[in-house]
Amino acid sequence: FLAEKYDVDSEKAIERAKERAMNTSVSEIESTVTHQTSMVTDNHLNVEKIKDDYILLPVFMVNIKYKDKINYIKYGENKGIAFALNDGAHQAINDSYEWLLTLDQDSKITVENISDIKNFIKTTKEKNIGLVAPFQDIGLPYQKSNSEYEEYIELMTSGSVLNLDAYKKIGGFKDWLFIDCVDTDYCLNLHKNKYQVLRLNNVIMKHSLGELKLHKFLGKTYDCFNHNPIRRYYIVRNNLYINEMYHDLCPDYCDHLIRAQKGQAKRILLFEKNKIKKLRMMLKGYRDYKKGVKGRISE
Repeated sequence: FLAEKYDVDSEKAIERAKERAMNTSVSEIESTVTHQTSMVTDNHLNVEKIKDDYILLPVFMVNIKYKDKINYIKYGENKGIAFALNDGAHQAINDSYEWLLTLDQDSKITVENISDIKNFIKTTKEKNIGLVAPFQDIGLPYQKSNSEYEEYIELMTSGSVLNLDAYKKIGGFKDWLFIDCVDTDYCLNLHKNKYQVLRLNNVIMKHSLGELKLHKFLGKTYDCFNHNPIRRYYIVRNNLYINEMYHDLCPDYCDHLIRAQKGQAKRILLFEKNKIKKLRMMLKGYRDYKKGVKGRISE
């Protein structure tokens, strides 16, 4: 099941916007000419960029089936990635599946990857697996492990194969998280219910996380994911909820998540664009957590 989440920078989107505006304008002009076999057009369009804002675009409901193997669904509004994942899981359960592979659009998984994960599930002696995932390579340096697999506190949902019995027991994904920390909550909830979260170290899947850039400063290298302001809001707010829900279970890890937000604020100040708006949205995320705000916010 594919849960779509697009995060496009305005500078990258402007050229496509110009092209589509030009094509639409030319098409509209051509549609007014009825008695002409050819037309010479001057493909010049002046598009003046005045303002851009981050938005989550609504989409139309589409349900496409292909040879009873692919069921592609788009919703009439943006309900968040947790809702989409739950919908996919419910459909898989209704179709009597026991395991579910979840993917984001920015992951590149191979047939060999999937085959290796399936073989592990079939042959492993581990009896209480809640989730199995490949090594999710996001472009940062890493040291390869000698172990076939390891247990982790959390792994990204993209590329993960979910045990649907465990999914039912823990109640699935929390819709009110909407976007960020959905995978963190799911994995910690699995641990809370005595399930294992396993990473297969020899199965490597490429994944793009944000717009990763590395910066050197005072002899150190800093990774920046350049998330947009609205994502910064959800990351801060939802990490605070994660800390509230699971601190007793994983105190050190939850403390790490909170420290990481402070580190991200420093990286934004030093290296990222749109600093003020991002920091304001992070502050709003903190304030909304204090107010008990959950779910999607109005943009």
